[in-house]
Amino acid sequence: MWALLDRGETPVIVDRLSSGFRWAIPPEVPFYQVDIADRDTIAKIIKEHKIDAIVHFAGSISVPESIANPLAYYKNNTVNSHGLIQTALDCGVEAMVFSSTAAVYGTPTSTKPVQEDIALRPQSPYGHSKLMTERMLMDTSSAHENFNYSALRYFNVAGADPKGRTGQSTKGAMSLIKVACETAAGKRDHIEVFGTDYDTPDGTCIRDFIHVTDLVNAHLAALDKLRGEGGSMVANCGYGKGFSVMDVLRTVVEVAGKEFEIRKAPRREGDIVSITADNTRIKSLTDWDAEYDDLEEIVKSSYDWEDRLSKMNHY
Repeated sequence: MWALLDRGETPVIVDRLSSGFRWAIPPEVPFYQVDIADRDTIAKIIKEHKIDAIVHFAGSISVPESIANPLAYYKNNTVNSHGLIQTALDCGVEAMVFSSTAAVYGTPTSTKPVQEDIALRPQSPYGHSKLMTERMLMDTSSAHENFNYSALRYFNVAGADPKGRTGQSTKGAMSLIKVACETAAGKRDHIEVFGTDYDTPDGTCIRDFIHVTDLVNAHLAALDKLRGEGGSMVANCGYGKGFSVMDVLRTVVEVAGKEFEIRKAPRREGDIVSITADNTRIKSLTDWDAEYDDLEEIVKSSYDWEDRLSKMNHY
């Protein structure tokens, strides 16, 4: 949203606010508190605002929750995406950017950064639900020559807007850097490390962390590609290097300048052991390049956002 405003566009925001907040949207931006499952209302919004492209972020994102309640994930992530794609077609929208996930890969058989065309082996309903939407987009694009899409496979997103305007605010968040920064800020009394006996250098899972601003810029690049030369794309969004859970926690301690309680916990079902992104494709097909490829910078912006949230008194 902010990136579009910064370059002179006015986005139209649709969100049911199941985990988001109305205060995060500037009053001058058109906003509708609507579920994307409400196809009639979505169609009216598209027509009223003459929407030419949809950036589809809506969905549920917790691997453990998806294992406990798979049908809810297939409903919210897959069935509702089906409806949104159909509505886009019915209304003449020719471009969609979809937020997919590295969870479509599962745990790779190699330690090399994963390329988009390797075998896809999701380990959770979350990963499967996102992959099904990718398949729907691919088949729809094949059947309708004027409809193109970009599916961006996110790796681990963290950080906050460098200008301090926005950041991850969801209560009860489960992403590592968010939870660690909340703990360092005194909002939680401890953090749990799920699994310390994996076949990795320190026994904890390894992830590729991408700053949210670089991810936002990837969406702008994908959108510009669709609006310009066109052509669909599936692309990784990551940096190609991994950090373990303990690497991250040590970095949070250094940035915050304080220790906090770290507890060992059993492995979680569905967790990928180690994965990093080969980002060659997005770099070759768009003008995207990383600007914030530094773990300490990612953590610092996340920690600064926690301090800002504490002072905002929105909830």
